[in-house]
Amino acid sequence: MNDRQLVRGIFLVAIAFAFGIGAVQYRIGHFDRAGPGLFPLLVSCLLLLVGIATIVRSRFVARLPLEFNLRNIAIILASLCGFAIVSEHLKMIAGIVFMVFCASFAGRDYSVARNAKVATGLVAIAFVFQKLLGFNLPLY
Repeated sequence: MNDRQLVRGIFLVAIAFAFGIGAVQYRIGHFDRAGPGLFPLLVSCLLLLVGIATIVRSRFVARLPLEFNLRNIAIILASLCGFAIVSEHLKMIAGIVFMVFCASFAGRDYSVARNAKVATGLVAIAFVFQKLLGFNLPLY
């Protein structure tokens, strides 16, 4: 099983099942009076559909070999851990900027301008979550 698309689909299906099983442990409710488990269940169902579509699609496209680049995995994990540490000790905006600039070292080309645009977009989304949705995010 050295097919990147097939493994990607199986991984999405596994994540969908994991969150779906967790969601049914909460009260689901109805669409007019939703319980705390309804939204995660719906999202996991949509993810399951995407995973199944990816598995089916893997049968009709050319097989690409699955390769693991441990250096890139370590960079992404370090950027996520750095985000948590920087966000805790400084504020979340600094954590977002750190995460974007650190994670982009895993890519093929490094662009400061592109990283600045991505970080600006993520900070804007965080502000929307904080101001419009009322999330308690320590942005600044």
